[in-house]
Amino acid sequence: MTSSLFASQTGHHHLRRLIALRGIAVAAQCIALLLAYFLLEMQLPWQPLIAVVLLLAALNLLSWWRLGADYPVTNAELFAQLCADVLALGMLLYYSGGSTNPFISLFLLPLVIAAATLPRRYTWGMAALTTLSYSLLMKYYVPLPLPHAMSGINHGMSSMEGMDMRNMPQGGIFNLHIFGMWLGFVLSAAIIAFFVVRMAQAVRERDESLARAREETLRNERIVALGTLAASAAHELGTPLSTMSVVIGELQHEANLNSEWQDSLELLDGQVRNCRRILDKMLDDSQTAAGQPLDEFLAATLEEWRLLRPATECAYRAEACHTATLQNFDPALRPALLNLLNNAADASPQRIEVEAHCSTDELRLTISDQGPGLTAEAATRAGSAFFTTKEEGRGLGLFLANATLERLGGKVSLYNREGGGATTEVILPLRAAS
Repeated sequence: MTSSLFASQTGHHHLRRLIALRGIAVAAQCIALLLAYFLLEMQLPWQPLIAVVLLLAALNLLSWWRLGADYPVTNAELFAQLCADVLALGMLLYYSGGSTNPFISLFLLPLVIAAATLPRRYTWGMAALTTLSYSLLMKYYVPLPLPHAMSGINHGMSSMEGMDMRNMPQGGIFNLHIFGMWLGFVLSAAIIAFFVVRMAQAVRERDESLARAREETLRNERIVALGTLAASAAHELGTPLSTMSVVIGELQHEANLNSEWQDSLELLDGQVRNCRRILDKMLDDSQTAAGQPLDEFLAATLEEWRLLRPATECAYRAEACHTATLQNFDPALRPALLNLLNNAADASPQRIEVEAHCSTDELRLTISDQGPGLTAEAATRAGSAFFTTKEEGRGLGLFLANATLERLGGKVSLYNREGGGATTEVILPLRAAS
């Protein structure tokens, strides 16, 4: 598995957003330290604070390098990344006032991210870690000093004593603390609204992708089962077709048959030969059609269909298909097109029109009938397994045709024309899938 494939997985998306969030946090911490040093002239333990910020920046660079590695990002790794952020935030708060620091509420961010992206046990682990960190910082911390302009005021703070409200000026440290709490709330709200919502969206997209994959797997299993049954039926049909051919041949040599019986026998003999030819094509299509010129393939398919439906007139026109070549081929492509032609002939037994337009990269084939058109239910459910509007239909022709073309990178769409009748449009890429 390549790194480009891992890069599309949800764990990589979460780690990439976490790296971006940590980068913003490191930048904000640097700005806060610069403001505290130059503007407020606070006497903080600068060395450990700067060391923690540098270690956090180094972790971010290492995590960015790790995104290119050829192995997935697990839930345990994301949890370890969040734990590192919690410990770094705890160290910064320890040296800057502990629980008295207005930015103590930032402990909620790792918890919210864990709740949005990780399973329950990791979320509870993060809740325990943040609660423990907050609790320890209520007792163990380095008091946050007042700005230099208020250095004459007794400002020692502890969890239980030391905060003398009588010595606190009305517009001084308390207002600064309130502003810090407001700023912490604004940052938390903005980060939650942007990053956490994006992470939750990634989780929903992953769930939708898994649901689509499950549906595709079920559909492919059904197709494989039908293919197995078709192969078995093709093998078993050989014997009765041979018997019918022998009986028809013996009846044709009867001298007392009238001309009407002879015509009927010739028709039966032709149909038996068509059945045997179809069975033979099922065996050798995969060996002869790959790389075949597209106009030859389409002409051969239409000729085969005309033998099966001689009563229906087919007007065929091709444009720029003589130079196109089928590179990406599936043996089921010919039966898929035959099914679509038969559906059009069932709706319009007198006449259908087929147009093929080829470009460098794709074939656009339209099959137009002159029937009553599609009902609202048929337009919605066309292509679903076992859905049919025919009295004796089984609802598999269009389903198998659509599945075959999707497997080749193409698609089938049905719509009503304004002048009456319906059109089946087939779009098929001509280049092999890379």
